[in-house]
Amino acid sequence: MENLQQPNQSFRLKFYGEGGTLFGIVLINTLLTFVTLGIYYPWARAKLLKYFYSETEFNGNRFEFHGTGKEMFKGFIKVILILIAIYGIAMCGAFTKSPGLILLIYPIIFAIIPFAIHGAMRYRLSRTSWRGIHFGYHGDLKEFLGLFFKNLLLTIVTLGIYGPWMQINLHKYVEGHSRIGNATVQFNASGGDFFVLHLKGYLLTVVTLGIYLPWYITSIHRFYIEHTSIEQNGTVSVFKTHITGGGFFLLSIVNALIVIFTLGIGYSWVRIRVMRFYIDNLELQGGFNPDLLIQTEGEYTNATGDDMLSMFEIDLA
Repeated sequence: MENLQQPNQSFRLKFYGEGGTLFGIVLINTLLTFVTLGIYYPWARAKLLKYFYSETEFNGNRFEFHGTGKEMFKGFIKVILILIAIYGIAMCGAFTKSPGLILLIYPIIFAIIPFAIHGAMRYRLSRTSWRGIHFGYHGDLKEFLGLFFKNLLLTIVTLGIYGPWMQINLHKYVEGHSRIGNATVQFNASGGDFFVLHLKGYLLTVVTLGIYLPWYITSIHRFYIEHTSIEQNGTVSVFKTHITGGGFFLLSIVNALIVIFTLGIGYSWVRIRVMRFYIDNLELQGGFNPDLLIQTEGEYTNATGDDMLSMFEIDLA
């Protein structure tokens, strides 16, 4: 049998999106969402995801997002009902002058977050493919809930100090249960290192009156990327990023000027510039072999979790 194992090499990512195209999509999505009183929102979100995925290339092949507006609409309705219930509790608390009822909405929201993350990962990865091979998420909900609330409790008890450890532990679980076909994703990082990174970034940002912020942001991004790897048949390939704080600083300045001088119209071009900055500087180094990928994943069409994250503006990254 022919040996398909490849020597160490570099696989680059490339983003081909254009500001004008994105502006057209956003304009139509906004108009249709407004005309339909928000009902079109799931279809608008699906169109955006399809566009961003289809414009992202890895090793000469584009990604695909197979989710549909119809799937997202079902989840959208569930999220709306949840938000109505939360709003109802808040209003009852206000009318009855009951602080307890108003404060109740916070533990409810915290309780929703892990369900949203778990559901969103299952849906988003299941509906994503590359070269026809689907991604997948194999986390266990009960296990993830236990991990989330244990870490949340420690974060509350330590007045937020444990926060970096919580972020790393959750990220490690989610990434560690993600895969593309028969290749598994791994995330190996320590909460202590992440805490030091945040402490250093915060102090330098304060001392420099905010000038260090772009370097702080890029250091966080680099930390996540460069602690992520893919294991395939015993071979581990690692991700690398070439972004710099200086590059992000210049990007931010130009983006701010675009938004200001176009009165916000240029936001689509800004979004494309940010995507290109992150994706074009990303690569996978190692013995990864696309020809050895095997389809192992089934379909999962419940988009409720993904819609929840969108509504609460929580990033999957």
